[in-house]
Amino acid sequence: MRDAANSKAIAILGAGVTGLAAAYRLSAMGHRVRVFERRDRVGGEVATEIDGGWLVEAGPNSIQESPELSSLIQELRLASERIEAGPLAKNRYLLKGGRAVPVPMSPPAFFKSGFISTGSKLRLLGELLKRPRTRGSDVSLAEFVRDHFGREVLDRAVQPIVSGIYAGDPALLSARESFPKLVGFERTHGSVLRGMIAVMKERRKLGLAGPAKIISFRRGLQALPQALAARLPERAVSLRTSVLRLVPGVRWRVGFRSEQGEADQDFDAVVSGLPAPALSELIIGEGADRPLASLAQIDYPPLSSLFLGFRRDQVAHPLDGFGILVPAVERRRILGVLFSSSLFPGRAPEGHVALTVMAGGSLQPEIARLATADLLATALADLRSILGITGEPVFWRHSFWPHAIAQYNVGFSAHRTAMADFERAHPGLFIGGQARDGISVPDCLAAGLRLADRASA
Repeated sequence: MRDAANSKAIAILGAGVTGLAAAYRLSAMGHRVRVFERRDRVGGEVATEIDGGWLVEAGPNSIQESPELSSLIQELRLASERIEAGPLAKNRYLLKGGRAVPVPMSPPAFFKSGFISTGSKLRLLGELLKRPRTRGSDVSLAEFVRDHFGREVLDRAVQPIVSGIYAGDPALLSARESFPKLVGFERTHGSVLRGMIAVMKERRKLGLAGPAKIISFRRGLQALPQALAARLPERAVSLRTSVLRLVPGVRWRVGFRSEQGEADQDFDAVVSGLPAPALSELIIGEGADRPLASLAQIDYPPLSSLFLGFRRDQVAHPLDGFGILVPAVERRRILGVLFSSSLFPGRAPEGHVALTVMAGGSLQPEIARLATADLLATALADLRSILGITGEPVFWRHSFWPHAIAQYNVGFSAHRTAMADFERAHPGLFIGGQARDGISVPDCLAAGLRLADRASA
């Protein structure tokens, strides 16, 4: 704890994971924080519902454990609530020719499988011979992957993986901004595969063999933001409160509207964990200027999540994996389906299974906007042929995100520069989160902790 003389009053914009992590760290340092959130709950896109034995994740369904997250779980006394994905989670499926095909999980299995053609397998071997290269300009992820692995690997493997992570289009995403490690491997090793092999060898030397654990909590992912909020001082979080304007000065004036009406409050610093659309609308200064309006150009495609519950005997597929990703070349109407009740316990009542279907994104935004009945009929048409489902679901929930995930498309670096330049021109304002620092929950968590350190300093 800092002494009272060094304590600052700091405004936090947004009660998502980024904002709450920043508030938690700053409060632990002895600073006085107030979190402004326009919704009636904390967590942002992390939202869990429990209803009659069903556990529904409206947003992210699982997270990869990071060092920051591991430490925080201990600090927040969430260790007893933490659960790891079951052993089936290591199995992944991709749709090929209308069938759910297991993804080979080792090099020997991959080269023995019929997952891709012999020509593409030979091209993968040739990729190992590529020389280091530094690109002079940003390129799309699609162009980058074609350069290294060819069109078939792009269409059959990379594109559906990109849909699963970003709900995005590899022809639009920037290779450098969305998958910087791959571009780094090209620069240092020439071959992406050689770079990945070098990293695996280094991890083994450090005793870190194996991928990061996939985790959740017994009562869902919302346990994390709720625990962060619970560790803040009483009334530190202002729900149903919209920030109207920021006025820079020796101290920052925050104008806001709550259920009690409009008011102002002065702060020593302002930390923003807002998404780009909200930042672009933010009035900063005495007038009506929106100096971050250019951030509205960051694409956030719509996405629908459809949680479906069935009796176990209604689903022919063994559901022995993480889920199925659907390549766009298969011409289906869904992006993929997670086997939610196979991942973690307590997601479905006994004798039942739970699936989470994702639809929409950059490639099919119109499907995300379908009414619930139409989306349900569309998804079931695909699921019946892919998973052998019979009858109707016994339970369902539809979650629609009109602005789901920030797309780090070609040219995104200009937006990063705009945010950095604005911070330099306005000392005391700190911007981070999905709009800048990565889209995953661990990315947003780490961003919040960094923001807190910067604001404190």
